[in-house]
Amino acid sequence: MPIPESELILNKDGSIYHLNLLPDHISETIITVGDPERVPMVSQHFDSIETKIQKREFVTHVGYYKGKRLTVISTGMGTDNIDILLNELDALVNIDFMAREACPHDERIQLRIVRIGTSGALQADIPVGSHLVTEHAVGLDSLMQFYPLVETGLEVEVATGVQQALQLPYRPYCVRGSDLLREQLGKGMVVGNTLTCPGFYGPQGRVLRLDLRQPDLIQQFQNFRHQSAEGELRLTNFEMETAGYYALGRMLGHEVVSLNAIVANRATGEFATDSENVINDLIVKTLDRV
Repeated sequence: MPIPESELILNKDGSIYHLNLLPDHISETIITVGDPERVPMVSQHFDSIETKIQKREFVTHVGYYKGKRLTVISTGMGTDNIDILLNELDALVNIDFMAREACPHDERIQLRIVRIGTSGALQADIPVGSHLVTEHAVGLDSLMQFYPLVETGLEVEVATGVQQALQLPYRPYCVRGSDLLREQLGKGMVVGNTLTCPGFYGPQGRVLRLDLRQPDLIQQFQNFRHQSAEGELRLTNFEMETAGYYALGRMLGHEVVSLNAIVANRATGEFATDSENVINDLIVKTLDRV
């Protein structure tokens, strides 16, 4: 049964609606960044660039680094944008645009998606300027209220524990990222568990003119612990996208990992004065390993 035009929306040139990309425009290894201005920070290291495309906040450069074809694309902020990104990237490789049908299971392509982003540490022992690879991500956003995500027993326990600790009226979701990519790309990095928040101010405990419903929100994040047979799990850092990446990646069958440049520490009140260098160091490290 063909996918209706209202569901799989294509532009006049046949490209996917938001990303403005054709299947030939992407590689099987994709690096994502939040800020469109960080795309050239990545592609400046390429040996050559074959494609540059921009639509809205989605800026895409495709090129070669040491002989390997790579795509770097910006996403903007929030898991709502990751919903667009992951679904449209998957459509580019696993849906026949002419027939408007999903490819057979045995022909589907598995993408390798590497998020490079900034993040704030929640624990005092994670220094500003360090790099962190996310093992588990906990999503406080509502995206997974609309998808049939299957979580492991440990993931359900962690998500339920976070719900109880924060006294939330809903259960968050928890997803483990790609073990393969974490081992390949995360050597020497802090291994952490990332909290994905649905906003930058209140949801991350920041107060400007609006008070918080839970004044001790940051302390609740910092104090959370879950004990299991695998050991103690604590929340190490927070940002706004990783849980969406991990959940959609699992359901769509792609390998996904989140690499975080720690540019702030909320426990110590520090912010990196050389944040661009911290990010660029992570970019170069990732390119050399990917």
